[in-house]
Amino acid sequence: MLANLHPYFIAAIGGILIGLASWLLWWGLGRIAGVSSITSEALAAPTHPDTWRWAFLAGLIVGGCLLGQGLEIPTLPTRPLYLLIPAGLLVGFGTVWGSGCTSGHGVCGLGRLSLRSLVAVGTFMAIGMITVTLMRGAA
Repeated sequence: MLANLHPYFIAAIGGILIGLASWLLWWGLGRIAGVSSITSEALAAPTHPDTWRWAFLAGLIVGGCLLGQGLEIPTLPTRPLYLLIPAGLLVGFGTVWGSGCTSGHGVCGLGRLSLRSLVAVGTFMAIGMITVTLMRGAA
């Protein structure tokens, strides 16, 4: 069923669900749905009795897997580890340095009208556009 829908429609549904989930977490628990913060807090205290973080992370993984069963998953070229490891470390560094990840700033921060998140999202977008422009020019 989902495979027959236009990719933009599927993306719009996903965006609405992400926004709804972040709003429900904010409304229900007073917590921001920044995935990097939730993950780091869950890993820092894995046996803490406050288990909503683990449920949130499990929902991301299981929900993505279940939804992926109904969609045509694109195949992507594999990348060598010598590129993936530094890329992952740079993303982690940027998340710590920027006080949150792209989802936290883009979905939750902008939704709360945070000036810091507006600056962060503007920076993410500008650097992303520059990177794509440079990479397309090099190819």
